[in-house]
Amino acid sequence: MAWNEPGNNGKNNDPWKQGGRDQGPPDLDEVFRNFGKKFGGIFGGKGDNSGGGASALFTVVLVVALLIWGLSGFYTIKDAERGVILRFGQYHTEVGAGIHWKPTFIDTVTPVNTQEVRSLRTDGFMLTQDQNLVRVTFEIQYRIFNARQYLFSVVDADRSLREATDAALRFVIGHSIMDDVLTRGREVVRQNTRQELESIIQPYNMGLVLVDVNFRDARPPEEVRDAFDDAIKAQEDQERFVQEATAYAREVEPRARGQVNRVMQEAEAYKQQIVLKAQGEVARFEQLLPQYLAAPQVTRDRMYLETMEYVYSNTSKILVDVKNSNNLMYLPLEQLMKGTAAGQNTQGVTPVRPNLDSGNTPMQPAPVRSSTPRTGSGR
Repeated sequence: MAWNEPGNNGKNNDPWKQGGRDQGPPDLDEVFRNFGKKFGGIFGGKGDNSGGGASALFTVVLVVALLIWGLSGFYTIKDAERGVILRFGQYHTEVGAGIHWKPTFIDTVTPVNTQEVRSLRTDGFMLTQDQNLVRVTFEIQYRIFNARQYLFSVVDADRSLREATDAALRFVIGHSIMDDVLTRGREVVRQNTRQELESIIQPYNMGLVLVDVNFRDARPPEEVRDAFDDAIKAQEDQERFVQEATAYAREVEPRARGQVNRVMQEAEAYKQQIVLKAQGEVARFEQLLPQYLAAPQVTRDRMYLETMEYVYSNTSKILVDVKNSNNLMYLPLEQLMKGTAAGQNTQGVTPVRPNLDSGNTPMQPAPVRSSTPRTGSGR
């Protein structure tokens, strides 16, 4: 019943005071005045003693509850987090790092770390394009860049990302041959998987961004593991041989270029030497031409003597006097050639002694004459 309702036998339903006027609406001023008296009585004031204990206890409980409710609304958001506020279960706003307050039971706050790099790994047996079975281990690293999308775009963003990663990886492996997956094509598989995964999650706006994608492992079934290990080892040996050959080529090519340059320079120097020598001989003959025209025989004799002088001065000579004897003389040519090789720089005439054991009459060697080049102009 309402306060001071007619038909209540003259009883007033005022919760703060028993009795009252029997007619008319309640006086609000009187109601608040009575409430003030009760509240003042709690803190030592005078008030109505009727029902005072129950009202005082209720007021104390109410004040304490309000105090607890107010203090429980304070919360802290860390530097790397964003606080998503829901008011009555509906998105309201976001707050950054710091101390904030919310009305408890009205707002709820969900902190989301937007700077942490998270990892997700997936693996399993997958079928390649050439109908071979491989076990692939794949890992992705991602980060939350939009807290609202991360919480509300899909039911479970992390689980959705795992399923999308598995789907993208199986699609790429299914369009690749086994050799590419196991050996030389891993980088291509990694890049294609990242592109496929980004194209899958982009329409859902999950608030996630891919940081890195890693192709951890790919191996064949255990039954054929040894054969594939041999194939991989052979490929590694091939790459090593190619690298060694490349390094050897880089080492040899500069040296070969240096030798080519040196040979070219020597050839050019030899060319210049021959040309200058020929030019000098031409000039010498041009100088002899007037003399030859004036005295041909004398000039020819002089040229002959100079030529023979040059020839004899650069060769070993053996002079034998056989003017008054017809005896056969033995010449040790092998020893003479060895002596010539040992004393190549020694010029002059080598005396020869006849072999006394041959039974022939010994011959006296001719006196040794100096082979110094002569400089005379005639005989």
